[in-house]
Amino acid sequence: MTRPLSVALLCAAALSLGGCATAVPPVEVTRFHAAAPAGWAPGTRYTVDSAPLGDAAAMVGTSQPSLEWNSYRTAVEQQLQLQGLVAAPDGARAPLKVRIGFDRMDRESVAKRSPVSVGVGGSTGSYGSGVGLGIGLNLGGGPRKMQDLQLAVRIDDSASGRALWEGRALAAVPVKAPASQPSLAAAKLAEALFKDFPGESGRTISVK
Repeated sequence: MTRPLSVALLCAAALSLGGCATAVPPVEVTRFHAAAPAGWAPGTRYTVDSAPLGDAAAMVGTSQPSLEWNSYRTAVEQQLQLQGLVAAPDGARAPLKVRIGFDRMDRESVAKRSPVSVGVGGSTGSYGSGVGLGIGLNLGGGPRKMQDLQLAVRIDDSASGRALWEGRALAAVPVKAPASQPSLAAAKLAEALFKDFPGESGRTISVK
């Protein structure tokens, strides 16, 4: 009786640890907008700029999208459509233009006994100060190689080019964790970024 119980407990523990290994750590999210986009009625059309936004282009060394950028585009479009927006047909005009960028940077993170999270800094109305990411909890001790993941999205008025809404989502994950894979990372960051859209302007929140 004792042995089967011990085996069952070990299996449960293994499953629990496995679930932790695949989970994405909390995501730090900041959004900016002049006012809630009340004019974006369900069915409002958008187009996606084919050139990566900002640092994404520099990271891949080209203005052309990469396979990883396409993973982020897919994840962002899923969230846009959940908000009721509709992708315009290829070549068609749309009132909204969406620009998408991502960044992935390796760094060494010293193990801590408890997780540390430093919020994203931003000046009112735009991103103007430094960025801090959480440090992952390492149960094994010793240094742990981490990656900083970032998704940035900007929605412009197509006619004027004026930014209507912009946001950034940031997370730190272990390099070898499943959560660092592009498809999983993109889905989690996009979901966090559009949580309670459009969000409170200028406020940083942590999304689990």
